[in-house]
Amino acid sequence: MISEGHTVSHHPTVGPHHNLKETDKHNEQIEMRVGSSASGSRAASVSDLKAQTKSQRLRARVQFATVCGSMYLAGWNDGTTGPLLPRIQTVYGLNFAVVSLVFVFACVGFLSGAFANLYLDGRFGFGKVIVLGSVCQVVAYAIEAGALPFPAFVLGYAINGFGMALQDAQSNGFVASLKDNPEVKMGILHAVYGAGALSSPLVATQFAQLPHWSFHYLCSLGVAFINTVSLIAVFGLKTQDECLAQIGQPAGEKGTSEKSQFNQILRLREVHLLAFFILIYVGVEVTVGGWMVTYIIDVRGGGSSSGYISSGFFGGLMIGRVGLLWVNKKVGERRVLFIYSILAIGLELVVWLVPSLIGGGIAISIIGVLLGPMYPIAMNHTVRILPEWLVTGSIGWIAGFGQAGSALLPFLTGAIASKTGIKSLQPFLISMMAFMTVLWALVPRTARRTE
Repeated sequence: MISEGHTVSHHPTVGPHHNLKETDKHNEQIEMRVGSSASGSRAASVSDLKAQTKSQRLRARVQFATVCGSMYLAGWNDGTTGPLLPRIQTVYGLNFAVVSLVFVFACVGFLSGAFANLYLDGRFGFGKVIVLGSVCQVVAYAIEAGALPFPAFVLGYAINGFGMALQDAQSNGFVASLKDNPEVKMGILHAVYGAGALSSPLVATQFAQLPHWSFHYLCSLGVAFINTVSLIAVFGLKTQDECLAQIGQPAGEKGTSEKSQFNQILRLREVHLLAFFILIYVGVEVTVGGWMVTYIIDVRGGGSSSGYISSGFFGGLMIGRVGLLWVNKKVGERRVLFIYSILAIGLELVVWLVPSLIGGGIAISIIGVLLGPMYPIAMNHTVRILPEWLVTGSIGWIAGFGQAGSALLPFLTGAIASKTGIKSLQPFLISMMAFMTVLWALVPRTARRTE
């Protein structure tokens, strides 16, 4: 989808080979072709949606609900670590730096999954890859539930990260390819992530106080198993185009380049800016949800129920992704993200400088509301500025690479805290939020025109 008022462009990495003398003429022809195909695609999608049968509309809802299940599992996983982290430290006798290895191994898994997705998607297709990701999480939770020695325990985080990256990439790519209200559905998809991250701390906080604390991962295993069965039952290991055909939506436009999709995607500057923006964003999100519990206990004197603050944050995240959709539309998605960032930084200063347990808890929840819409906004913007035939692969790479932030920034937090104490959390979060805002300013407003 290319929004009205945006310049439609041709990227040199995504078209046929041509010599320098033909460049200007060729770019003009491609711009006209892409522009006309985009408007044609919009018209076609409207007619296709009107022509959908009742059974196709029902299947479309079931497919969307199923990919939302994968995002619920991702949220459940990310919301688990925070409440369990102090218990993991105690059980294994670890300092901040060593316990942060759970994030390092998760980061290795995320990055491996992001790279692997670019190959696996072209080789096996949507249905097989997303199921593989869910199966990896089942295996990971089985390892973690046994509370094995710490090296084996963190290996589970690597396998888990690999599986999450595959599912994150495929789910975002699938929803971005839908023609029926993709912006709203992207917001709902990530609100469901927030629902998962909201619910898991409620369970993890209870298990953190029990002798068999690691049995929480049996709950996670159950969620992952249900997700795997649902994905197989609904998508039947089919490719994305086959799944879209089942709901009456034709396959998207294909590129004409002789270069591999992997090569085309990795040569686009826009993709890398968005990938690093998502990496910092996800890192901030999971660092708040993870380390904030330890901060509240150690610095603010919170009790054993401090894990519920993590639920408050992720609950705000869920509300923001749906409740602020109208604000995003009214103000404009690109502009409103700057406003949310400034307000979130201001509230983070309140958490840092105002020594109030209740006030800090409320501020953290509101920060969740403000951060919530940012991920869907970035995904929607990706659809607007990239060629249609590279959107799914690009969003897969951005989501998979960005997911590494959920491991990288929490690890850096732990490494810094081991030297200076967990009080360093707030200035670190503020600096990362500011950096994230700068990265968003660097992302092109419209598709780039090649001269």
